[in-house]
Amino acid sequence: MTKQSDLGDGFTLPKTSITVNRMGYGAMQLAGPQVFGPPRDADAAVSVLREANAAGVNHIDTSDFYGPHVTNHIIKQALHPYEDGLTIVTKVGARRGADKSWIHALSRQELIDAVHDNLRNLGLNALDVVNLRVGGIAGPTEGSIAEPLTVLAELKQQGLIRHLGLSNVSPRQLSEAQTITDIVCIQNLYNVAHRTDDTFIDDLAKQGIAYVPFFPLGGFTPLQSSTLDAEAASLKATPMQVALAWLLQRSPNILLIPGTSSVEHLRENLSAAKLKLPPETIAKLDTIGAGAKQ
Repeated sequence: MTKQSDLGDGFTLPKTSITVNRMGYGAMQLAGPQVFGPPRDADAAVSVLREANAAGVNHIDTSDFYGPHVTNHIIKQALHPYEDGLTIVTKVGARRGADKSWIHALSRQELIDAVHDNLRNLGLNALDVVNLRVGGIAGPTEGSIAEPLTVLAELKQQGLIRHLGLSNVSPRQLSEAQTITDIVCIQNLYNVAHRTDDTFIDDLAKQGIAYVPFFPLGGFTPLQSSTLDAEAASLKATPMQVALAWLLQRSPNILLIPGTSSVEHLRENLSAAKLKLPPETIAKLDTIGAGAKQ
């Protein structure tokens, strides 16, 4: 069993009392294929969440548009009533089409409805952190985010949301957002092979803002690299463990939320927090994404 102390140093979200272990869990893969519909094995999904909780994971990332509604129902079934110290981070700004597409849902009423859906399906009176999802999966789309963020800031003032974050955004959009409300975390695409946010991460670290990379292991197309494979073999670890360990050593404000529907894979992911990469390994891994930097 993984001990809580093995999940990375604690990180406190700025201007909050929320401290989480740097190795968390992302619930997206608990839904069915293509993050749509129920899982093939609902009992197994519950078991994964309970195993994560028992291992000391205190940061779970989810959204009510996963499924839709599926992952939040499973989280509630597995963990409600929630232990003190568990932080559940959700996101709004999208919905699912009947064809399993991902559709922007950024109107005032869509955002209000999404927050209430998350509250109801998670069994909460207030959401710890809500990320406003804008842009596209592959990266941010420049443009003002003031209108949708103002809606969420109003819900924060009403006490339905405690803290706000952003997903799929640029540094310019963060600056705009900070004129409206405090931002505690950024969730963008980033991994050892996709390095376009390098400068952004460093700037966020200076502000004490968490950076939570989605698709830390490549997402729907797992990372493929002969360099990664070779370094993992030399360390007697899996390539995915090395990729996660690289992220934890990349910057102290990076929080990880790797997802899985397997207890065995969960344990493998969590153990990556104990893997310390030597400088020569980090130097070799840095070459993988050298062409993807800003």
